[in-house]
Amino acid sequence: MAATDIRSYITPRGFERLRAELRQLQSEERPKVVEVVSWAAGNGDRSENGDYIYGKKRLREIDRRMRFLSKRLEAARVVDPAKQTRRDQVFFGATVTYANAADEETTVKIVGLDESGLEPGLISLASPVARALMKAYEGDVVEVRTPNGPMPLEVVAINYEEGGPG
Repeated sequence: MAATDIRSYITPRGFERLRAELRQLQSEERPKVVEVVSWAAGNGDRSENGDYIYGKKRLREIDRRMRFLSKRLEAARVVDPAKQTRRDQVFFGATVTYANAADEETTVKIVGLDESGLEPGLISLASPVARALMKAYEGDVVEVRTPNGPMPLEVVAINYEEGGPG
């Protein structure tokens, strides 16, 4: 899969989060800021009007975020992990439990770039750990490249059901 493909993968839950954020910005936050800016503009000198200056700045930030979200949603390739047919192997959307060399277990869910980091345990498909885990089976030992050298990880469990991290 090409790098451009990786950037557009998203789970249905992640897609809904982005869409909800866009709707909230459009229907609630932006109209409130527009109202404040209109009120502040009516107060005269705009060059020293803090409400006006801050409001205009906030409008630019909101508009920039709305453009970003619109583009991301338009380019999104929604992949539902629950529909994965090869459940014995790690692919996008899998919840994976792995053990490191010290036998410490970690559970992560492999999600799209726009979803990673939103909650603990959600890691990007492009992250080194996710890339190492891709296509592995339970019991496989994969190697993650770290700044301190290669680190072996053993795949303990693979799950595609809702729940788990995220």
